[in-house]
Amino acid sequence: MSQKIYFSRMQELLKDEYDAYIESLSKPLYRGMRINLKKAELDEFDHLDHPSQFCKESYYVDKPLGNHPFHICGCFYLQEPSASSAVEILDVQEDDYVLDLCAAPGGKSTQIASHLQSGYLVSNEIDAKRAQILLSNIERMGVKNVAVTNTSVDKLAKVFDACFDKILVDAPCSGEGMIKKHDIALNHWSIENIELCAARQKEILEHAYSMLKPGGTLVYSTCTYALEEDEDVVLAFLEKHEDMELVDPEVLWGRKGFKDLNVRRIFPMDGGEGHFIAKFKKQPGMAGKLPVLKSKKIDKVTEKFLKEQLNTLPKYYYIDKDRVYGMDVPFVDFKKVKVLRQGVYLGDVIKNRFEPSHSFYMVADFDYKRKVNVTLEEMDLFMHGEVLQKECEKGYVAVCFKGHPFGFGKSDGRQIKNKIPKGLRLLPNSHVNID
Repeated sequence: MSQKIYFSRMQELLKDEYDAYIESLSKPLYRGMRINLKKAELDEFDHLDHPSQFCKESYYVDKPLGNHPFHICGCFYLQEPSASSAVEILDVQEDDYVLDLCAAPGGKSTQIASHLQSGYLVSNEIDAKRAQILLSNIERMGVKNVAVTNTSVDKLAKVFDACFDKILVDAPCSGEGMIKKHDIALNHWSIENIELCAARQKEILEHAYSMLKPGGTLVYSTCTYALEEDEDVVLAFLEKHEDMELVDPEVLWGRKGFKDLNVRRIFPMDGGEGHFIAKFKKQPGMAGKLPVLKSKKIDKVTEKFLKEQLNTLPKYYYIDKDRVYGMDVPFVDFKKVKVLRQGVYLGDVIKNRFEPSHSFYMVADFDYKRKVNVTLEEMDLFMHGEVLQKECEKGYVAVCFKGHPFGFGKSDGRQIKNKIPKGLRLLPNSHVNID
């Protein structure tokens, strides 16, 4: 019965385009990849013949690429093309302080990070398991000036008052736009769930509003078609906050929203799966101050290691017992908020020596002094935990494919002992594949 109601609602919404929507459900899902411009150049990729309209570094692809060497290196992120639309509308600048409130699995967070230089990203996810996936993708894509938090939005709002230049709320929703991908979205569809989602979305937006700087930009997005979660949420938010203005998304793709609102909708007929995006601007006023921590001074052992490995060292440090973290912006004081990671986990000081982490060798803009390039075959061996018979300088070394690090090892001059974490190694029947 619920499915019948869903399709009846869609028919009412789409009218003459309803048949085209129904036809789209039988077509394959749109596949895409977004190139990480902090790690790679567009001309490094072959067969990118179908650029996405939603984002200049996004492309349509027609095959799985999870074991492509450049994916392992963090040079691209597998992302349905229209999923990049919200961040494109957010229009992140290199010095922005940005909050991504519902961030897992990390597609939008890593897209935001790719635009930052002197800026900073707080990437939050309330679900603990999904937050770990988010962290893993943040690390693979080599993000440096970032904090990954695992908390509720209300707790985050208690720490940050009018601090962020840009906020993305890619809100949990009923997922109508994902019906083609996940049967559960249709099987569990109900009006009651839509109403629950809408209530939760309004609550999240309230907390986002409190954390947004005067003059800042907030983008609200969903992957559902339901008016109750899209246009109605926007109207309720505008009614409550007179200092928030709905502004032009300034894009040509997709289509205008319903109820005469200048928002953006994407249907499968528009070249992507279902998305809704609204862009708000807060009126100028008095901004809050981001609470920051005093930078720690690193010991001589850590400093010696970093100078041996990097041409340019991080500017700020945080030390937790033996663990050392680094960033190029000041560390933020999150008080009692659960932080999974802030900055790059560089490594540990153990018995007067420095043991680097895997994440240290994945950073997009670290300039490594010690690195070795391997062939595709050698990369496959290394990703399976094998020792490489390869001459190079003694000590820790970044192991690279075509200049892109994907891990590290320790060399005795003749061979490189494998330091790829076991959880990141390929399974026996899985292989690095460039085709």
